Amino acid sequence: MCLSFRKMSELEYIGHHIHVRISSLQRMLDLSVVELPRNKIKKVGQELCALEGLLEEFEKCVGQQKERLTHLKELEDSFVMDLEDVQHIMDNIPAHIPRKKGPDKERGKEKERQHWWMRECEPFYSESEAVMTQNEAVDVQPVQLDDVKKSNKTAVREMAFITMSEFESIPQYMKGRATYGQLNAVVQSINTSVTAKYKILRQSLKSLNSNARKLHQRFRNQETKDTKGQYFVVEDDIREFTQLKVDKRFQGILNMLRHCQRLRELRGGGITRYMLL
Repeated sequence: MCLSFRKMSELEYIGHHIHVRISSLQRMLDLSVVELPRNKIKKVGQELCALEGLLEEFEKCVGQQKERLTHLKELEDSFVMDLEDVQHIMDNIPAHIPRKKGPDKERGKEKERQHWWMRECEPFYSESEAVMTQNEAVDVQPVQLDDVKKSNKTAVREMAFITMSEFESIPQYMKGRATYGQLNAVVQSINTSVTAKYKILRQSLKSLNSNARKLHQRFRNQETKDTKGQYFVVEDDIREFTQLKVDKRFQGILNMLRHCQRLRELRGGGITRYMLL
């Protein structure tokens, strides 16, 4: 911007300055009927040139501000789109993705966001109850810290969640109306059942209450030589440790999990074992 404009801090002052110049020229023109000295005519010409230059500078600055305003508007639109994308991502983060735990006062909101898929998967769950957490799944008596360390030496294997590319590779006739969120909700429930089951199996009978001992015995009775070293659950485990509905739709999702090579069936003794791959 030129030096004269640097001295003008306000647009109103610039307008007033131009108006004074124009008024001065107008008065000189009104007096043009009278013969003016040559020096006065020369001064009028100088005023006209100065005013013309001032107007050109003013128009140039206005044009620059218009371009800047257009650029800022485009930038604002870009920020709004980015904000909408980020908000969409935050509202649709799959429940199985780990999150950083915030302060205690934020954990309630965080837990609600982590279970967004519960609303989508309502056909699988009762409206009044949520999926039981792994710690609430079984009523097991507290054990000593040393026992806990021993039981954690070998981590319980879990089923890997289905990726979007794997979900899209499932034939449409097999998917039906099932959604990506519903499929991974079943994966989460199976993992909950597996963790709860083997949490019981890895504890000594003395540390278990009567109900957990019955479950422990049932789990042992379901084992065969083919299940040795493998992790598996049965439908009763799903019912025991989660609120998932074991129905025809559930069986359809199991077919999809078999297609994605997440589990296989092992039948025998009147029960079907779902073994993790």
